[in-house]
Amino acid sequence: MTLMLRLAADAVALVHLAFVLFVAFGGLLVWRWPRLAWLHVPAVLWGAWIEFAGGTCPLTPLENHLRQAVGEAGDAGGFIDHYVWPLLYPVGLTREGQ
Repeated sequence: MTLMLRLAADAVALVHLAFVLFVAFGGLLVWRWPRLAWLHVPAVLWGAWIEFAGGTCPLTPLENHLRQAVGEAGDAGGFIDHYVWPLLYPVGLTREGQ
């Protein structure tokens, strides 16, 4: 059961990442396949609303709940704070290193 919950939490994180990437770079896909605009435009609107309104995507609490169910610490911040910022700004990154 614990393994299944951990895998479910990882799957939610991967779906969340895929959604964030689709919001950020989906315009390139729409350029190639214009019909994807019907998916991309609502995704961008949702992502922008969550980001600018300071909301929380429903996937974040779901992942946190699954992680806490197996005894792991949930994410104190949101998905962006936990997964994206460390990729963009690794710990110890200096101005010279950039």
